[in-house]
Amino acid sequence: MKLFTVLCLLLFNLGVAFRHRSRSQEEKDKKSSVGAGLTPGSKDFVFNLYMALASEAPDQNVFFSPMSVIMSLSMLSLGTGPSTKTQILKGLGLSLQQEDNFHKFYQGLMKRFSQLTDGHQLSLGSALFTDPAVRIQHSFLSAMKTLYMADTFSTNFKNLEMTKKQINDYVAKKTKGNIVDLIKDLDSTHVMVLINYIFFKAKWETAFSDQNTHQKDFHVTPKKTIQVPMMNREDEYYYVLDQSISCTVVRIPYQGNASALFILPSEGKMQQVEKGLSERALMNWLTTARKRQLNLYLPKFSIEGTYQLEKILPKLGIKDIFTIHADLSGITDYPNIKLSEMLHKSVVKVDESGTIAAAATGELFTFRSARPLTLKIEFNKPFLLAIEENSNLLFLGRVVQPR
Repeated sequence: MKLFTVLCLLLFNLGVAFRHRSRSQEEKDKKSSVGAGLTPGSKDFVFNLYMALASEAPDQNVFFSPMSVIMSLSMLSLGTGPSTKTQILKGLGLSLQQEDNFHKFYQGLMKRFSQLTDGHQLSLGSALFTDPAVRIQHSFLSAMKTLYMADTFSTNFKNLEMTKKQINDYVAKKTKGNIVDLIKDLDSTHVMVLINYIFFKAKWETAFSDQNTHQKDFHVTPKKTIQVPMMNREDEYYYVLDQSISCTVVRIPYQGNASALFILPSEGKMQQVEKGLSERALMNWLTTARKRQLNLYLPKFSIEGTYQLEKILPKLGIKDIFTIHADLSGITDYPNIKLSEMLHKSVVKVDESGTIAAAATGELFTFRSARPLTLKIEFNKPFLLAIEENSNLLFLGRVVQPR
């Protein structure tokens, strides 16, 4: 029997200009959102995934989108049989009884994003490109449209170059040109491509001045130092000294209801801080940070990450989907379908004006208080970065070599 492949891609692009809101209103919204959790039902999964990626690349940059990976697996679970579905959900920290609420959470998130106005550049959506020669289950198509507002396109996968162009053009348009040529290789076994995208472009609530950016030392290791453009601004920032895991956290708000958390481990404590990462820790930093006058030095940088998640997810309990035991009968009634490859790519850029970040996950399926004294804080050695919006964790990473 001829083998067929379904390419399933989840695309995440971060980067947004929200309407301006007061800091007091931002804090009110932040507190009201606490309790929903950073990633509903997937508390351990996110940080276990981070540790798995970090252990595969010791002393290197790490950057990925938890939401991108989770949404990818969530959409995939719509087309799985009971055994495979249970394993995916369990890996995400969910039970079958929680599945509907999980999908509805993302459905609500997409609706909220689509209703934002006032000049926001914030969008979230999905698309299905299917070959008319292969019958896709109506229930799967219906769920994708209802829960993930998926666009659907009938695509002639026999014309591979035209198909690649159609899909890549769609991705480039939806991400405002931040991700181009996402799909580089298709072959005659491909019958479907599934895309989920988010576009989010954020400006700092108070920008850094480029006149204060100068070349300074960044200590990659105790023995290796490089020169990086270091931004500087003295201002009030949200600040936490977390002595329990030996780190300093500075939270910088974007315009709107999003922020970046820069986490600076104490000397020699990177591994301790990484092991201490948890939803509880991040929520604690979000809710307990207090304003303090800081003389902040932060590198201007751009990093990226590329990961073969089919090699990582089995370590987290999600493995059948990549084997002959996979049950994707909810996608098509063709037998012996499995997920042969899952690629995640991400990039982030931080500069004086704000942040642009992007990530893509690809899945290939194969048949078969008072102002204190100013405190100087320099992010001049490896640190962690988390980006959240309304307490939803969007990106997480480790910056070892800013470029």
